[in-house]
Amino acid sequence: MSNQTQNFEKYINLADARLGTKAIYVTDDWFADVNRLFNPEPAVWKEGVFDDNGKWMDGWESRRKRFEGYDHAIIRLGVPGTIKGFDIDTSHFTGNFPPSASIDACYCVEGDPNEDTEWVEILSSVDLAGNSHHLHGIEDDRAWTHLRLNIYPDGGVARLRVYGIPFRDWSRQSAGELIDLAASLNGGRALACSDEHFGRMGNILNPGRGINMGDGWETARRRTPGNDWVIVALGHPGEIKRIVVDTLHFKGNYPDSCSIQAAYVEGGTDAQIETRSLYWRELLPSQKLEMHQEHTFEAQLKDLGPVTHVRLNIFPDGGVSRLRLLGTISEKN
Repeated sequence: MSNQTQNFEKYINLADARLGTKAIYVTDDWFADVNRLFNPEPAVWKEGVFDDNGKWMDGWESRRKRFEGYDHAIIRLGVPGTIKGFDIDTSHFTGNFPPSASIDACYCVEGDPNEDTEWVEILSSVDLAGNSHHLHGIEDDRAWTHLRLNIYPDGGVARLRVYGIPFRDWSRQSAGELIDLAASLNGGRALACSDEHFGRMGNILNPGRGINMGDGWETARRRTPGNDWVIVALGHPGEIKRIVVDTLHFKGNYPDSCSIQAAYVEGGTDAQIETRSLYWRELLPSQKLEMHQEHTFEAQLKDLGPVTHVRLNIFPDGGVSRLRLLGTISEKN
């Protein structure tokens, strides 16, 4: 897997059904419902399961085309965003996958696309293979609200992952209003961590409270000295006024305590962030944690002024469901 792939997979999946992503038009989904494309769980195979239209497949599958043309689906993203990369996943589709696919995009200020909408090709036609992930990075800073997935000429796709940064017009944000600067929907993203054996680091920035332990960040049991940590880039520079560390669902495996460092980072790349974080100032001194509950810290915070990144340290290991960093937006003084 390339560094480019590793980089874009750390962004939020804008096509996650939990964000409200749905298909608003499809040419054909006879064999399998197009909206299965957006299920957050990996596609599954159900041996010997059939419905009225044929073999049950976990994804979108159209009929065999007997005339000119190709199939496509128009998708309304749950949140508008800048796209960094795609994963066109054909898991479990072997003799019925499309040979190729492309993706167009548009930005609708209001409503959905119509016949006058201008579409832009952001992923030109790429070859597909059966039962495979197809990862493609995108170099485009524009924000989009809708996608059109084209498959040539027909067939099945299990999942479409659209990795990117949610678009937010920060000029409309009141300077004194508290907002979760780390939330994935506000552009926050997890950059690096010591370990994510049981749960991905990006989960701690997801909307809402955790569904279960798998919807959080959990490290393996530490058998060596030290502690685990995760580094988060804020969606916008700001002054953090309140922190929430939620250990929901983590009972016999929550961290004993935590602390948070922060900094206003200028220049460099994400690849160097781990080393740079060693010297960040303390925002939240070490605090004891309890199992299966939200912990809110406000009076304990140090005044560091505007910051862009934080490092959550957990001692010695364990699981955290969510991290909320509520603050006011600002630029560096």
